[in-house]
Amino acid sequence: MCYTVQSATKPVFSYAEQRGYAEYTEKIKQRIESLSAWKAPMYHVSGFAHPRLLVFTNEKPVEPQEFTWGLIAPWTKTMADAKKFWNNTLNARCETMFELNSFKDSALHKRCLIYLDAFYEYHHYCGKTAPFRIELANRAPLIVGGLWSEWADRETGEILKTVSIVTTKANPLMARIHNNPKASEGPRMPVILPPEKQNQWLMEIKTEADKNNLMKLTAPLPEEWLEAHTVARLTGKEAIGNVAEAEQEVKYSDLTFE
Repeated sequence: MCYTVQSATKPVFSYAEQRGYAEYTEKIKQRIESLSAWKAPMYHVSGFAHPRLLVFTNEKPVEPQEFTWGLIAPWTKTMADAKKFWNNTLNARCETMFELNSFKDSALHKRCLIYLDAFYEYHHYCGKTAPFRIELANRAPLIVGGLWSEWADRETGEILKTVSIVTTKANPLMARIHNNPKASEGPRMPVILPPEKQNQWLMEIKTEADKNNLMKLTAPLPEEWLEAHTVARLTGKEAIGNVAEAEQEVKYSDLTFE
């Protein structure tokens, strides 16, 4: 799955350029700089803390926005109900996103691009775990397929914009890393989109053929496009904290990984 990410640590211009609209690059850059997340870079952040992530939606494809990680379905009645469920909606499986009540409306009508720097996954070995940091080999921002929703709190009137990361089956590299023996569904990874395919993810779905074309985009990214290395402990007593050093490689002497 994908529950821990790195975000808002690269130069802002790299995100703006990656969106692929040269005529809007400077405007996108200025807008990103105004978002609250860029005042506090996240070298690693858990989805269970429900941080705000940088997204471009199908409705506003060149306007960067911040959405809270953990989708709240529009039929949710109260904030108390929302908090019961949003830990379960950090990720949406591509195979079932058009079927499950929590995701199907968003899968059809509200898709987005989530811009990340990297994501983290835990490798299990000898009764222990080691965190891996995974990024694109060319060091560009990761463009991840997402689903979004807007939900109105009936008690306060507040509008919450929330998002879920879409996942797919793991490529060979991620299958070696994400080897949790307790995971019943098998190894997973985010749907990572090459820049030339990002706008296809935002396309309107009118027919079954459109849906099928969208599903083709959920194929796992080839492993040679990614690089991965072990990092310091991210949780527990030895946790390194939200610092730049969290992304640096740390070797585990008892871990053999090929």
